[in-house]
Amino acid sequence: MTSTNDIRRSFLDYFAGEGHHVEASAPLVPHNDPTLMFVNAGMVPFKNVFTGLEKRPYDRAVSSQKCVRAGGKHNDLDNVGFTARHHTFFEMLGNFSFGDYFKEQAIHHAWTLITGTWGLPPEKLTATVYHTDDEAFDLWRKISGLPEERIIRIPTSDNFWSMGDTGPCGPCSEIFYDHGDHIPGGPPGSPDEDGDRFVEIWNLVFMQYEQQADGVRSDLPHPSIDTGMGLERIAAVMQGVHDNYDTDTFKALIAASVDLTGVPADAARKASHRVIADHLRAASFLIADGVLPSNEGRGYVLRRIMRRAMRHAHLLGAQDPLMYRLLPALTTEMGAAYPELIRAQPLIAETLEREESKFRQTLDKGLRLLDEATGGMDKGAVLPGDVAFKLYDTYGFPYDLTEDALRAQGIGVDREGFDAAMAQQKAAARAAWKGSGEKASDEIWFDLAEAKGSTEFTGYSSTEGEGEVIAIVKDGANVGAAESGDKVVILTNQTPFYGESGGQMGDAGTISTASGLKAVVADTGKPLGRLHTHQATIESGRVAIGDTVHLSVDAERRDRIRANHSATHLLHAALRKKLGEHVTQKGSLVAADRFRFDFSHPKALTGEEIAAIEAEVNAHIRTNEPVTTRLMTPDDAIAAGAMALFGEKYGDEVRVLSMGRADDASYSVELCGGTHVQALGDIALFKIISESAVSSGVRRIEALSGEAARQWLLARDEALKTVAATLKTSPEEVPARVAAMADALKKAERELAEAKKTLALSGGGGGGGGASGGPAIEEIGGTKFLAQVVEGLDPKGLRGAVDDMKQQVGSGVAMLVAVNDGRASVAVGVAGDASANAVDLVKLAVAALGGQGGGGRPDMAQGGGPDGSAGDAAVAAVKAALAA
Repeated sequence: MTSTNDIRRSFLDYFAGEGHHVEASAPLVPHNDPTLMFVNAGMVPFKNVFTGLEKRPYDRAVSSQKCVRAGGKHNDLDNVGFTARHHTFFEMLGNFSFGDYFKEQAIHHAWTLITGTWGLPPEKLTATVYHTDDEAFDLWRKISGLPEERIIRIPTSDNFWSMGDTGPCGPCSEIFYDHGDHIPGGPPGSPDEDGDRFVEIWNLVFMQYEQQADGVRSDLPHPSIDTGMGLERIAAVMQGVHDNYDTDTFKALIAASVDLTGVPADAARKASHRVIADHLRAASFLIADGVLPSNEGRGYVLRRIMRRAMRHAHLLGAQDPLMYRLLPALTTEMGAAYPELIRAQPLIAETLEREESKFRQTLDKGLRLLDEATGGMDKGAVLPGDVAFKLYDTYGFPYDLTEDALRAQGIGVDREGFDAAMAQQKAAARAAWKGSGEKASDEIWFDLAEAKGSTEFTGYSSTEGEGEVIAIVKDGANVGAAESGDKVVILTNQTPFYGESGGQMGDAGTISTASGLKAVVADTGKPLGRLHTHQATIESGRVAIGDTVHLSVDAERRDRIRANHSATHLLHAALRKKLGEHVTQKGSLVAADRFRFDFSHPKALTGEEIAAIEAEVNAHIRTNEPVTTRLMTPDDAIAAGAMALFGEKYGDEVRVLSMGRADDASYSVELCGGTHVQALGDIALFKIISESAVSSGVRRIEALSGEAARQWLLARDEALKTVAATLKTSPEEVPARVAAMADALKKAERELAEAKKTLALSGGGGGGGGASGGPAIEEIGGTKFLAQVVEGLDPKGLRGAVDDMKQQVGSGVAMLVAVNDGRASVAVGVAGDASANAVDLVKLAVAALGGQGGGGRPDMAQGGGPDGSAGDAAVAAVKAALAA
């Protein structure tokens, strides 16, 4: 038997031998088509190549592309498990020519591979062509030798492909395999074509026209080829079975499901095992490609797929979570071809187990309530919509699960009633929001969120992507378009731009189109916590609602922000380890050039503590440990040791960031929705540049990382070199030289102050004055009084000078006024047994100097005032008080 892995490899090898570039499968989340939820065909990654927007270094390619059809218009979910060929996840084999070869070589390759390399009998094959495509008809007859009755002309759109209402298009040619007359059905184009006897295995698209908006169809200058062959279908054919679920890959997965549940895949339970096998593939590959379960967008579709499989596990009687235990069987079958499965296996297993454990609680409760609600209903009855809504709103039981659970009983669900109840709830939520005190200017975002839903953020794994413009806001109002020079807010259905939240600044970058639009995004907001709003200036071109645009984040700026954000997590952990577990985050700012981190701590950090914290963070950076992300409920995350961040609003599920290793555990585990480095080495370097108080019990660290930290250290080094050159010494000797100079300066300052004091007071002496003409001691009101007004005496020397004057007086009052830069300082001292109070006297002097207050002890007081010209008036005021 030829295995599925052999078929995939031989397909790629054949076309590689024919000069085709082997292109690895693109992720399931398309970055070049915002209208698609998931990649659903092999040509999706090449769409921009076909339209001319992108040029590859090759003009022919081959791939085995992962595809999912479980949401939007391409939704096979409800049929999976009950038909032979419906899947949510499948692989599309395809060969592509971008203006290189055309119909003849495409048909030649198809026929040679199928009948030559793979050895399928020609008598089992039938080809179809578009009814007017005589060229393809003649080529099939020439290359394959098929009789004309087995080259069937089809006049419908089934055999004419188009990329959209406009753009590349062209006729198709399909290849069918005849499973034999023991299976009902007729050839394509016949009244019985919907039977299972003839199965389409390959579709060749001849892309040769350009469809214009006015209906005119013109020839493309470079006709191209796009083909698609479902690997599961061709595997069934080559393994001699009619049912895709009887192929080797599915048989292995179903066997594992049977083994773990102990329930055979017989007629009654066959569909459940098939659903589990198919949905295991879809869920695992989606998680591996970065999609995590959520309540909106792609994450919601993933959750639907997972929950549908988990419900069938419940129907099989599985007592414990089943899906994650099937993962080893999947990686054995497909891990060699898709190594991302192996790389992401721990995350896939954890997500499957957690989701199934949580869902079992919802399922048990919901099914009991559903049984009560439908207990008296007969087949053909309809469950009221308000009951279905109550199950959803109160108990978390999704509508589609209610519908699926009742289908087997032949009971329907009133969808209109459900939708009406949902609309009523939204109206109540809107009324509550309006009464919550939110700004009126935010109402436009509430309207948009209600009408358009949340923005899907694709920026955890990419800094570029496509988006569809769903709203343009100018001057607070919705507009349909914007022109060059306009400053607007652009809203797209999905974006790689991070909206400011949790302390992390929003992304900047550009929004553009091939038709000439260039909008510069200065910032990205996140109103209501679920819309990503691009604040942009239109530099050129025009943008309108419905446009598909290319969104490009400033990747270098994003990298710096990511490094700073991850550094805050390491800093938080280091602070708690070095200072104690009382440390908690009180706020942060994560910008591109710096970051700050506020935390609870009662006192300033010492230099030794700062150095130790800095060293610890850098030590973890050097380990280059990977940064891992998990999705958990907030309660589970906190129970597992995660730290919740200040100011962050958490929903039903949170991203849990783990980084670094310490004692066989993660060094830092925090709840965080921001963007982060992939490995700690990406931070490169960490440097604390300041530590200060914010408020009582709250400290702030400002720090740098990466190139900014390096540049800061370089600037410090250059400054040190400059100082060393000025001092004519080496950088290493600068501290000792500066210390010596500081000591010398202090000594000189002391000597200068003493000289100034001596000069200012020269001539002051007992009784009748000094020989140098200094002030004389007076007797006022029976008290000896010595006073002087001097210029240039440092106020710091006032007390010492007054003490000297007190010695001259012996018993009495000494007063000194020092004038500097227009201001005056005054000191009054009382010596011996004099009865005056220095505090009372100095207050009078200060008032005369135009000031207020002054204080000290009864024997020594000091003050000052703004009027340096009033020194004599201050002396007179004290004299008057003594004379009174």
